Amino acid sequence: MMTGPDDNPTATIGAGSVAIEGYPRADGRKGIRNVVLVVYLVECAQHVAREVANPWREDNVHLIGFPGCYANAYAARMMRELCTHPNVGAVLLVSLGCEGFDRAALAETIAESGRPVETLVIQESGGTRRTVDAGRRWVEQARGDIAGVTRVAMQPSELIVATICGGSDATSGVTANPAVGRAFDALVRDGVTCIFEETGELIGCEHHMASRAVTEELAQMLVGSVAKAARYYQSYGQASFAPGNADGGLTTIEEKSLGAYCKSGTAPISGLIKPGDRPTRGGLYLLDVVPDGEPKFGLPNITDNAEIVELMACGAHLTLFTTGRGSVVGSAIAPVIKICANPDTYRQLSDDMDVNAGRILEGRATVDEVGEEIHQLALEVAAGRPTASESLGHREFLLTYKSFEPIGPACLPTVG
Repeated sequence: MMTGPDDNPTATIGAGSVAIEGYPRADGRKGIRNVVLVVYLVECAQHVAREVANPWREDNVHLIGFPGCYANAYAARMMRELCTHPNVGAVLLVSLGCEGFDRAALAETIAESGRPVETLVIQESGGTRRTVDAGRRWVEQARGDIAGVTRVAMQPSELIVATICGGSDATSGVTANPAVGRAFDALVRDGVTCIFEETGELIGCEHHMASRAVTEELAQMLVGSVAKAARYYQSYGQASFAPGNADGGLTTIEEKSLGAYCKSGTAPISGLIKPGDRPTRGGLYLLDVVPDGEPKFGLPNITDNAEIVELMACGAHLTLFTTGRGSVVGSAIAPVIKICANPDTYRQLSDDMDVNAGRILEGRATVDEVGEEIHQLALEVAAGRPTASESLGHREFLLTYKSFEPIGPACLPTVG
């Protein structure tokens, strides 16, 4: 288990002194991990896929999947992006056989990306035991194949770093979130692409964001994305505000929004993207996670991990996750750095946390100091240092139904 920052403070060093080596992919991107994915294409295939992956619980074999039986364009796009994520080296698809997911198209996309891929259909492979046996043989071979990938030098400008918050309380907006904002500013200066998200938790901050947009057209799109989120949540009679947030001292969605907004830092906002869109170049981007059109699939994201999935689908190599009440989740595919806002929570859950931002509240560190600690830790994790959630084996994953319309040119004004 990795040592907590209180016991082994990260040295304050420049970005250039952290040597990052990535796994080269055929599309020119580089990964910071080299994972074999076992992917179920319907809930009926999850048990078989899990049994295939289980022998390598301590190794880089991760389980992901889509539970739905009926086809959905959003889910298909998420799966294409996730199975060709730069952190992924090989993919085993596990199908029941009668679900609506287009397994052949997904396998073709993966093969075209240069990755080893295999599809097992349970109804054609002889049932549970035979499919599990065949899957394990393939995974063992794939692990050997991708182990030979030679790592190459990777610049910070080739990284995509995301941020979310979960289990927020009254300390989140004064410690962890502004510290991540400082880290984001430093990462953007390094040339890293940074993504913040959850337009439903930015209600009331839309005009602050608009003032940072690189064009007036983008400013209007940012305001519109938050207005859409407000309408969406209103249709369900609630905001993105949980009982735990109130128990932790937050009083309104606007108060929560201001805290969440701090994570974005102060850099100009270069674009607005939707799940599956890849930022065109370095800079700061807002990810709009609220579906387009009339509400029809329920609340936008029912857990924090659904948001992490969408950030990964935009190419995020790792995620900075702030929490005040305490969240222990990690993620399949991409590392999660846990930044604890509340010093009491950190003492209770220190094994699950990477950074104790609660030191700010106790006067033992400044926001700038913790921000620099997060900045350097992000680069070290990119270079291979395991996070607490990785060390503990957390590989949560959730993908549901949604619907999005393509973004327009005003959303990516820095193209060209």
